[in-house]
Amino acid sequence: MQKDVSVLSALFWPLTLIALLCCMLTVPARAMELMSEDAPQPRLAYIASDTRIPFWNIMASGIRRQAQELGYDVSIYSPHNDARRELEFVATAIQQQIKGLIISPTNSSAAATLIKLAGRAGIPVIIADIGADSDDYVSYISSDNYTGAYQIGKVLTQALQSKGWQQGRVGIIAIPQKRLNGQARTAGFMRALNEAGIQNAAMRQQVDFSYDETYAFSRELIDSIPDLRALWLQGSDRYQGALDAIADSGRKGEILLLTFDAEPEFLQLIPSDVLVGAAMQQPFLMGEQAVLSLHQHLQGESIAHEQKLPVLAISAENLEQNLSTIRRNVLGLEANP
Repeated sequence: MQKDVSVLSALFWPLTLIALLCCMLTVPARAMELMSEDAPQPRLAYIASDTRIPFWNIMASGIRRQAQELGYDVSIYSPHNDARRELEFVATAIQQQIKGLIISPTNSSAAATLIKLAGRAGIPVIIADIGADSDDYVSYISSDNYTGAYQIGKVLTQALQSKGWQQGRVGIIAIPQKRLNGQARTAGFMRALNEAGIQNAAMRQQVDFSYDETYAFSRELIDSIPDLRALWLQGSDRYQGALDAIADSGRKGEILLLTFDAEPEFLQLIPSDVLVGAAMQQPFLMGEQAVLSLHQHLQGESIAHEQKLPVLAISAENLEQNLSTIRRNVLGLEANP
């Protein structure tokens, strides 16, 4: 009986919101006209996974920048990685009579429901990263997660070999593997390890993306795997948790650390060998491209159904030559030319 109640509860929110949306779509035409008169610019909405994470906040900045240049107002929502709040925000955005919706979903399966709701309201959708278990969108704009992870994996294997540590093992602290981007990152990185004959020791999947979680997972891997020689974080903002775990375990200088994504301080940490390197996505550029693609679609232009942006595999050897691109497209620090 408890299981049946749980199932009914899980169905309640989507069904309720669908009913509300159907009611909204029957608003009289004159009322629609009066609402549009109060909005001189067409409006878009962006629903991020969690703007407390710098990557999504930088993408939101790119979206704001491009929307302003193209003459759109934009509403930005952050459900804080909560799928139910994400669903509520979609309903709110649709009620605002938006012209288009950009979503960075909490996970790929939840995205399918969001796309369906927007479709019933006749609103085109751009998926910006993470992915969706549905292809009923205008375009899916993502980073080339597989290639980026493969390339940063090669940076790591070369570093291990140069130290004579190729017999050691590697631990992974991953983003949720329900996400398509998480699956691609793991596959690309594992290819690099396999080619070099280096073993992956174990994986932990993040849930709340906190410092405490990153620290705890890092200590678990360090304490349980005596021959651990590297940790790879599939995110970047909680890197300090891993560094502290390495130091507190007495293994500083014995375990290498690298990440996917980047933080401003990496511009100092990579050259100083605190980090081996980072696979850097370009969230500001991705945000700009999402708005531009939506605009082109609204203008009747044909848009590629899938667009992949390159990921920069950055180490001490190539950081300087990529610095201007990193500052603008990766970190959003120099958005204005």
